[in-house]
Amino acid sequence: MVEKEVLLTPEGLKKLEKELEYLKTAKRREVSQRIKEALDFGDISENAEYDDAKNEQAFVEGRIMKVEKILRNARVVDSDDAEDNIVSLGRRVTLKDLETGDVFEYQVVGSAEADPSESKISNESPVGQAIMGKGTGTVVDVEVIDGVLQYEVLKISR
Repeated sequence: MVEKEVLLTPEGLKKLEKELEYLKTAKRREVSQRIKEALDFGDISENAEYDDAKNEQAFVEGRIMKVEKILRNARVVDSDDAEDNIVSLGRRVTLKDLETGDVFEYQVVGSAEADPSESKISNESPVGQAIMGKGTGTVVDVEVIDGVLQYEVLKISR
């Protein structure tokens, strides 16, 4: 089975590599210590601390596998390689909602890096898809459940 290529910015690659290192070293040791301490309480059949620690261990190992898979399939896209006035991966984009007049600033990133709380939107999201490859002054239509939103690309920066 061919695995899907994951697009990352150089910043996103470093962040994932750092997370993986932390999970494999510090976090694994921490969880192992919690399991050891829980086993010292005796009977594990009714030991909530042991169950919690084992659940956390499963979560950590699952996250390690997921991050390793992302890194294995990663292709780093450097925004320095793209044209200055064109929306591309890694670029910061200022958009204006033409209906409300609200202005938003986002960084366009791959889906593995997307984090709306940090104003990082995926190139695969409806807004991301609509603005990719567009230039300053372009008006784009974004289809949403309630209809169509229109945004104007005000500014593109690194």
